[in-house]
Amino acid sequence: MSSPDSGAPQGIAFTLDGVDELGFARILNDVMHDAAFGRPLQVQAQEPRAGQAARLTLVFRPEHRTAAVDAMQRLKTILLRHSVQVDSIHVPGDR
Repeated sequence: MSSPDSGAPQGIAFTLDGVDELGFARILNDVMHDAAFGRPLQVQAQEPRAGQAARLTLVFRPEHRTAAVDAMQRLKTILLRHSVQVDSIHVPGDR
């Protein structure tokens, strides 16, 4: 893992246990239509598959960390609106 100051992209990953394909599509639609997730951030999505949970990752460069943390808070709100519980989140650079 690179250090937060290296300039390499970082990511905040959300594993969405128990979310089916339809639920994931609805969450992804909300995310893609929300300005909080626009440039310079990038959203990477992995749909749920048999035996594998859905996953959303907010990718950002260290200089955009504040925008990423704001987007993370927004994503938590969207997930709660879809009744998805978030147990833990790892933010690069936090201790």
